[in-house]
Amino acid sequence: MPPNMTAAQPTAPTLSPTAIGALQAWVGKTELLHDEITAAPLRGLSATLDRDDPMPEKGTTVPPLWHWLYFLPQHRQSEIGPDGHAKRGGFLPPVALPRRMWAGGRLRWQADNPLALGDTVRRESTIESVQHKVGRSGELVFVLVRHEVFNASGLCLSEKHDIVYRAAASAGEASPAPQAAPTDAQWQREVFADDVLLFRYSALTFNGHRIHYDRQYVTQEENYPGLVVHGPLIATLLLDLVRRNVPGAQILGFSFKALRPTFDQHPLRVNGALQADGKTVRLWAQDFEGWLTMQGQATLA
Repeated sequence: MPPNMTAAQPTAPTLSPTAIGALQAWVGKTELLHDEITAAPLRGLSATLDRDDPMPEKGTTVPPLWHWLYFLPQHRQSEIGPDGHAKRGGFLPPVALPRRMWAGGRLRWQADNPLALGDTVRRESTIESVQHKVGRSGELVFVLVRHEVFNASGLCLSEKHDIVYRAAASAGEASPAPQAAPTDAQWQREVFADDVLLFRYSALTFNGHRIHYDRQYVTQEENYPGLVVHGPLIATLLLDLVRRNVPGAQILGFSFKALRPTFDQHPLRVNGALQADGKTVRLWAQDFEGWLTMQGQATLA
């Protein structure tokens, strides 16, 4: 812990039992979206990840996690809140806590029915749980969403998406104690997380959240030291590391958890180690100070 800073103490909740009950009424709510797997987003992400991929053609398989380029939120400009997200409500519960983060997820791909360029697809989403907690880091609301993506042949992938809402940070607030990243990586890749990289990924995913591109907002309103690197981008870099080091690998499963924010203007490092069974890959990301920021595990066919 930095000098002159004390551990944060549990804070009194601001959400009443009535408000929490109203949020939990969202459990079971569903949403159905349709889309088409087109080439332009695939080309854009390939360039953003600095890959030298061949031009995608009809039937090209969508790489793991690249389905996040589709089913994008397209709220009208008048529906956007001050943080760049859509105003609270709609499919996700209207949690009255200002900071919303992608905390992690668990995904499973169907080996015999991958998403491919040219597919007409649908995504069925369900709110599975809404949980309220108060701890050392303040008040938290955890929302678990299940997504299932189908093409004309059936289910392509299933995903559990963890979203966490937090109270606003206060100036001088102590962060949770960091954890040193492991040092036994078999593969490593360093990526410089600058504002151009973050802007390009925000554009590809139609993500208006200002913490990723508006330095004045993120430092003055949310009290972060810099632009926040997208959690989904770091997760994508982790699986991209597997693809770079195990050519032709078919990834069937992936789980990941965000542990600590990563900020721009510094290199981040993604790491991996193939386990003894030859099918499990331990993955983790670290910031420029060597702190663990995300950990995950991939399962190969």
